[in-house]
Amino acid sequence: MAEHIFTLKANWPGGRNDTGTIKAGNLKTTISIPPEMDGPGIGTNPDEMLLGAAAACYIITLAAMLEQSRIAKQELTMESEGIVDVTNGVITYKKIIHRPKIVLGAQAADKELERAYKLAKKAEASCMISRAVKGNVSLELEASVEKML
Repeated sequence: MAEHIFTLKANWPGGRNDTGTIKAGNLKTTISIPPEMDGPGIGTNPDEMLLGAAAACYIITLAAMLEQSRIAKQELTMESEGIVDVTNGVITYKKIIHRPKIVLGAQAADKELERAYKLAKKAEASCMISRAVKGNVSLELEASVEKML
């Protein structure tokens, strides 16, 4: 069994509404509380980073599955949304919705479109970050698969 270890260094010199920094491999950024939660909104924040991790993992997993299945995509794009609930001062990351759009060649058969859609669903269950948050954050998929015009 191979184990991979990722490390992160964080520095937070101030109080709640100040800024800090994080460094992990190629990720080097300023962090703060988002304005939606009465923070300064400088740099990124944990909510965006969780959404970014989930989206990046999902789209990379989907691209790999399409490639392994020899489905030649013309385009693979995605929009993702993270929904955070604040009730009685309790902040809960409720839901992540991925909306991938897979565009196949104009000559793609209906069977290939169906396979691409099934892989879009399978990629969500296969992604390491999706598996890590499962049971704590609801994950939804609104996939679109179409032919290039």
